[in-house]
Amino acid sequence: MLGLLDRFLDRLGLKGSLLVTYPNNETRRYGDGIGDTAHIEIKTWGALWRIVVTPDPGVPEAYMDGDLVFVEGDVITFLKIVYSGVTDAPGQDIHPVFSVDRLRYLLRRFHQFNPQTRSRANVQHHYDLSRTLYDLFLDPDRQYSCAYYEHPDVSLEDAQIAKKRHIAGKLLLEPGMQVLDIGSGWGGLGLTLAQDFGAQVRGVTLSDEQLRLSRRRAKEAGLADQAQFDLIDYREVDGQFDRIVSVGMFEHVGVNHYGEYFGKARQLLKNDGVMLMHTIGRTGPPSVTAAFIRKYIFPGGYIPALSEVMRSVELSGLHVTDVEVLTDHYAETLKAWRERFMARRDEAVALYDERFARMWEFYLAASEAAFRWQDLVVFQVQLAKNKLSIPRTRDYMTDFDRRHAANQGGVRAAE
Repeated sequence: MLGLLDRFLDRLGLKGSLLVTYPNNETRRYGDGIGDTAHIEIKTWGALWRIVVTPDPGVPEAYMDGDLVFVEGDVITFLKIVYSGVTDAPGQDIHPVFSVDRLRYLLRRFHQFNPQTRSRANVQHHYDLSRTLYDLFLDPDRQYSCAYYEHPDVSLEDAQIAKKRHIAGKLLLEPGMQVLDIGSGWGGLGLTLAQDFGAQVRGVTLSDEQLRLSRRRAKEAGLADQAQFDLIDYREVDGQFDRIVSVGMFEHVGVNHYGEYFGKARQLLKNDGVMLMHTIGRTGPPSVTAAFIRKYIFPGGYIPALSEVMRSVELSGLHVTDVEVLTDHYAETLKAWRERFMARRDEAVALYDERFARMWEFYLAASEAAFRWQDLVVFQVQLAKNKLSIPRTRDYMTDFDRRHAANQGGVRAAE
């Protein structure tokens, strides 16, 4: 097993220095020696075997269990070096033993089968964790999605405010409009659309924790009559809306259900209605969910290629009226989250345990690395029943941002 991993790492052509100390206490160096350095120690032969056979989830699980430790560097540095060497053409098997991705691809529709009962269980697995955990790294409004960095030096808080404003501009919001927020989180976006832009908002979530906090925040902000939150699957929502917004929820739909999702959205939109979907996506072809993420973080989740999204939109009868790709915005968001989490890591250990803290640390670092050095981006897709509902130029987005940037207020922070 040592020889297999040695040959694999040696032919990757890594940039930087990766030192690996094996269970027999032998240390070998890989890479061109220029730039970053990471030194890991693999403590057991069992961990080495798991890493060789299935690096994902073998590597993160070994780190979670304490069987892989950092002598020098950290998770994000290690991933930067490893990703620097993955230069093979898409689809080429570079695995030292065999590729399990082909099998995962064949099984992905099973993994992403998300009927209503399973969807709720998947959501609760992640979002019904202790409220205190999210306080460790999110902004006070609890925006748990990609921020919008208009300038590289803005704070996470300002970038999240800019994200909400940017979305409101793409929705062409006007006071009094009926807005459906699919996957409303802890209520921050819905409350902002109500308070700052005069919308009548209905937010739907499958998380008990998110529902409780959203309703409390609405009441405390005096917006309970303007922002309503319900524990309900979007497939069960009735009525019609002027606007629909969905931020960070499409990743939980599953490829089997794309037609159902867009078909329901079309049903819920008024004839002149507009929808904005903000989702993580990939610039490459359709793929699979990383095994570590699917097993520990987001069961049932999947990050789509744009081609998968567009095919389902076409069949639904909706019109795509605008697509924006946010390239490194989520990398910067995740960097801020990771740094804040690491600054309060001891609190996460006290809240759960060391293994959980290692898991969450790896999750944040791996996510940042995927946006910074792999093919993950964020798509903002604007949709309409009638394509003429949208102005013929994009000037309205910029005008909206500038008009509201100076006077946008703030909703009471989540506590």
